[in-house]
This record gives sequence, structure tokens and C-alpha cells, in this order.
Amino acid sequence: MKKVELEIVALSHSITQTHSYAVVLGEVDGMRRLPIVIGGFEAQAIAVALERMQPSRPLTHDLFANFMETFSIELTEVIIYKLEEGVFFAKLICRNSDIITEIDSRTSDALALAVRANCRIYTYENIIDAAGLYLENEESVEPAANEAAKAADVPVSNKSKTDPDMKNMSLDELNKLLQTVLEQEDYVRAIHIRDEINSRRKK
Repeated sequence: MKKVELEIVALSHSITQTHSYAVVLGEVDGMRRLPIVIGGFEAQAIAVALERMQPSRPLTHDLFANFMETFSIELTEVIIYKLEEGVFFAKLICRNSDIITEIDSRTSDALALAVRANCRIYTYENIIDAAGLYLENEESVEPAANEAAKAADVPVSNKSKTDPDMKNMSLDELNKLLQTVLEQEDYVRAIHIRDEINSRRKK
């Protein structure tokens, strides 16, 4: 199965849902984006590494990275290998001397470690086909480092705005709404719209 290389292009917090965050993975040399909902703690862990911040004491992911380095375990790549009922599954590909080991991981933890190890991130073509978004205007994604500065402080919007009733919208209206939401960089909301579009197309 063909692998697709990804990179972290943004961290986004929802302007409509309190405490909701997404890490946005972009296809290297491509226009597809794979947004994944994560928690505030995980968003902060990724942001701290992207910004090269040095906490006074190691965070959990820093500790794990230090442990691996101490025992000469190299994180060579992260693979997001499965999507099941909206949940992404990832694994760490680790090398110790000539021994290669795969370790199951939550995707958010795997990404937090990938940033620290500066290793490559991959998924498979079928996953990005099923859950990816095509970005019509590449400039609408803010660079990850800029968004990371915001996520490091875990900013939260107190505004609560409900989506139009998506069940009553046509596919054309949903696609237009999706592009509008992407321009606003509300990737958490975009995920819900994408899922509604995909469920319609399966019927």
C-alpha cells in the first residue's frame, strides 16, 4: 500500500467548540490536509516541541524522548496506519542497533514524539483519501510555528456558535460551508462537516 509523507502544518483550536483542537498534517509536496482532533494537553505538548521551548522540568513526551536517547533507541518514523470509526491509529517505528520494533501509540502522542525526534510522518493513501481535505488555497493555512505559539498557552474561545443544521443542507451547500470553514482555519468544525459529506456519499 502506498505511503504518503506528511508534515505538521498547523495547530488549530476551534472557534466554535471550547477545548477542541486539531493538529493539521499536510501532504509533502501536495495540497491534501489531514486534520486530527486532539486534546489540549496533546496540543500543548506538540506546540512546545515545535517552538523549541525548554520547560523547567521535562514534560511526559520529553521524558520518553530522553529515555529513548539514553538507551540508544532511535525513532525512525511514525505511521498513521488505520482509521476506524473516526479514530486514527498510529505506530512508532523504532531502531535499536539492528533491531526494528513497532510500538502501538495514540496518534497525538506519536506526533509529539515525532517532532522531538525530527523523524518522518507517514500515512497510507486510503486513509488520506477517506479523511483528508483538499485545500484550494494553500496560503489559508497558518505556518505551524505561528499556531504553535498560540497552542502553547492553550488559548480557548468562549464563543459558542452552532453549525447550521447540516442534516438539512445539500451536498453542494456542505461543500461550500467546508471551504468557508477551512478559510477560517477551524479544522475541528471542518472535520464534522467532512464526516457528514462522507456519510452522504456512502449512501
